[in-house]
Amino acid sequence: MYIIFLGAPGAGKGTQAAEVARKLKLVHIASGDLFRQALEQGTELGIKAKSYMERGVLVPNQITIEMVLERISAPDSKRGAILDGFPRNLEQAEALDKALSREDKAIDKVVYIKVSEEELLRRLSGRWVCRQCQTPCHATDSPPRVPGRCDRCGGELYQRPDDTEESIRKRLEVYSVETAPLIDYYRRAGKLLEIDGVGGVAEVAGKITAALGG
Repeated sequence: MYIIFLGAPGAGKGTQAAEVARKLKLVHIASGDLFRQALEQGTELGIKAKSYMERGVLVPNQITIEMVLERISAPDSKRGAILDGFPRNLEQAEALDKALSREDKAIDKVVYIKVSEEELLRRLSGRWVCRQCQTPCHATDSPPRVPGRCDRCGGELYQRPDDTEESIRKRLEVYSVETAPLIDYYRRAGKLLEIDGVGGVAEVAGKITAALGG
């Protein structure tokens, strides 16, 4: 079973992909990890990707798709995999489908974790990080015991520039333009599962595994 997880920044997509992969005993493939692993291992694809990353430009779709195909062909992916962070746009989705079909494979289901913009703003704008140990906390969901100080090491808490409301709204706009069309693409293909992303991690994971029949 090959599953894609979609969701806006702050929807909990990465957390849920890892949790559901563990529950269903599937490999969790995060696109960011793929690049890091390929670079560390010095693979041919990793070297190709590095040349683009060093120039600060996007890695071409073909290289990313080859990395994904290579990863899902590994022995530990025999039962299936959950793709997190890829595809990011319609072009990548169509190219991935073509590449998979050449290997007699296909995406089975696409989990779309739906969260309102108001809730996304609340989640992301409330995030603070420790300058020393980088442990995150949340102003309302997991507030520090001592205001402005990390519970773990006592370091100063600060808010990253991309967690301000203005930055978050820009990130959500980019997501809406590039990634949201994927929702319609997979809905038309009859593969989309819309999941309410409001609730605790275990609660939302339960909704997803139930929808997947797990």
